[in-house]
This record gives sequence, C-alpha cells and structure tokens, in this order.
Amino acid sequence: MIRRVVVTGMGIISPLGIGVEKNWSSIVNGFSGIGPITRFNAESFPVRFAGEVLDFDAAHYIGHKEVKKMDRFIHFAVAASEYALKDSGYEITEKNAERIGVQVGVGLGGLPAIEKYHDIYKEKGVRKVSPFFIPMVIANLASGQVSIHSGAKGPNTCVVTACATGTHSIGDAARLIKYGDADAMIAGGTESVITPLCIGGFHSARALSTLNDDPKGASRPFDKERDGFVIGEGCGVVVLEEYEAAKKRGAKMYGEMLLVSGSVL
Repeated sequence: MIRRVVVTGMGIISPLGIGVEKNWSSIVNGFSGIGPITRFNAESFPVRFAGEVLDFDAAHYIGHKEVKKMDRFIHFAVAASEYALKDSGYEITEKNAERIGVQVGVGLGGLPAIEKYHDIYKEKGVRKVSPFFIPMVIANLASGQVSIHSGAKGPNTCVVTACATGTHSIGDAARLIKYGDADAMIAGGTESVITPLCIGGFHSARALSTLNDDPKGASRPFDKERDGFVIGEGCGVVVLEEYEAAKKRGAKMYGEMLLVSGSVL
C-alpha cells in the first residue's frame, strides 16, 4: 500500500527573521532582509551586500560548548528543526525514534570554517587546526546534529544538489514515508556561506548582482535590467508524517505532498 504524506510542522531561520511567524510578518509588511555585508570587511569587493541572518544566537538552541564544534549552517539546521518539531507537536520517544528520520541538505556546507582554518594553518601551523574542524564542514553533519539533538534515529542522509537541495531533500524524505521506510521525517535545506571566497567566486562567474547603491532592489530575476542574484543564508525545515498517523494524533496539517510518477507536487 502506498501511503499518503502530509506536512505537520515548519521551522525557518532567514534574513527576514527567526521563526515562521516573524518571517510571515516580514513578508506581508514588505520587509527586505537584504543589506550590507557585516560578516567580513567587504569594502574592496565589487559585491558588498547579501541576505544575512541577524539576531541569531546559536547558543540558545545548542549550548555554548557545542556551538564551537559546528559551523553556522549546522546551527541553523538544529534551530529550524527545533521550531518545526515544536510546531508539529510530534513527540519523539524511545518507541518511535527509529521510525523518524532526518534529511536536511546543504549546497556548500562549512566554507566559513574552511576559510578560517586555512588561514590559521598558514599563519600558525597544523597544530593550531581545531580537532572539530572536519565535523564542522562535512555536509551531512547538519542531518547528523539534528538527529543527535532531536533524538530521531531513523533514516539519516544528506542531499547536495546546489540550489535544488532543499526541494530534493523534502521530496526524498516524502518517498521514505510513502514506501514505509519511515513514519515521519525532518526535512529541508540549510546554508551559510557569506564569505570572501564564496562572494569572490560567484562574482567571478558573473552570477551576483552588483547593485550596491540599491541592495533591497537588487533581486529582480524577471526584470530586463537584472544583473544577477543576491546571495543569502538561512534554513527551512518541515516535519513530514504519514497521513493516517498524523490524523490519529490530531495533528494540524498544512498540506499534503502528492508523489506522482516519481515526482513530488
């Protein structure tokens, strides 16, 4: 029997705010999250603006000691997943833990940590490279840390497909439920690569807008004067559940995912 899949929880960390309510309020009130780059000194760069997540304290979700062991894309994933689980009302227990999985993908992963520790290595030598460097940058550690913090012990994997990562993650997670490999999934995408190397690389590819005088008007993909995209950061996560189980526990359902001929609608 092919099972139905519904969305029961949502969590988001974005330049528009922290949490679904803040993001929705920003959207309906026409707020833009695009502004000058503050993560590094971009004065000499041809692109000096981005969509940064402001007022985000990773320690609020993870704890001060653990924060240092993860890069920012993982911080976002843990926080957004926490919001999504809370929104869904889904309780992970010993009994159901192996039936709920995690699939939170990322496009580039721990580039900030790579740049940081490359500089440390060049300046101070190999002994100053953190033992947590590798776990900071591996793409699947977003899903891994979400699993550790949430207690989900089901299927755990990571999609890396550039800008399509979040969509693919949610689609693949829905299939796991549809075909009985899981009863629920925490799924989505995360990214945080507003760094000198990333900005430089995308600019060299002529992919980024250089409308520095009007950052809030720079994202205009359907305008004949468009000149590139605006890089941002953040994370979006949903909780997916098997329909009958969600119905039985009285969960609110935002919508149903329709999987037709191998596609997700």
